[in-house]
Amino acid sequence: MEARLNVFTNPVTAKFGKHLVAAGKVLADSTLPFATQELVKLRASQINGCGFCVDMHTKDAAHAGETATRLNLVAAWREATVFTDAERAALELAEEGTRIADAAGGVPDEVWANAAKYYDEDQLAALVCGIALINAFNRANVMIQQPAGDYQPGQFS
Repeated sequence: MEARLNVFTNPVTAKFGKHLVAAGKVLADSTLPFATQELVKLRASQINGCGFCVDMHTKDAAHAGETATRLNLVAAWREATVFTDAERAALELAEEGTRIADAAGGVPDEVWANAAKYYDEDQLAALVCGIALINAFNRANVMIQQPAGDYQPGQFS
């Protein structure tokens, strides 16, 4: 499988990608736990069918010490006992923020209130920005059919 467009050599996508990566660095420097950031990115990527991002965030999380059990259960987080209440709230916000077109009125107040029980304002801001950012990456990668499987942890650091 080959991508429809080489995002690394095309001047428009390369420049745009650098700005997206820079936005990601702001989130990496936030107080939102790294594990939560990766779980949220993984869940949104699963929903969007972005194989490249599923590959990347699974490998980055594992490289940082995340367990295979938790990574394997992200898609079924509601039934899994391995996530904290805070992580569950973040995963729910990620799902609702990713499936925004499926719900009239967007993210329900109850979902937001649940996340706000566990995260301060800056962490909520990081969650919102992270969910928006991964959805942007997912949509671009799905459109161009970026192949998955060859990513190496930290490849874009």
